[in-house]
Amino acid sequence: MKFITPKNNKAESVEWLISERVRALVNVYSEYTGYSESEVVDTLLLNILDDKDFLNWIENKRNNRRIVKQLEIEDLVEGKKLG
Repeated sequence: MKFITPKNNKAESVEWLISERVRALVNVYSEYTGYSESEVVDTLLLNILDDKDFLNWIENKRNNRRIVKQLEIEDLVEGKKLG
């Protein structure tokens, strides 16, 4: 697991439905780390980029350049057959 690093300045407000348990977990972890709930969610979700199967799926996806650019993962997919 990666630990929390500096804030992302390109934040955008979104509305998601999450369970009370997850909300409480984010709240408590936020309190523990001293970061806002938004910062905690942002950081934890970026850990998805450690999933090698997910990255392979993106690499094998047709016309994946948009996804690679949007997720800023050029260095993770190593330029393999970007379509």
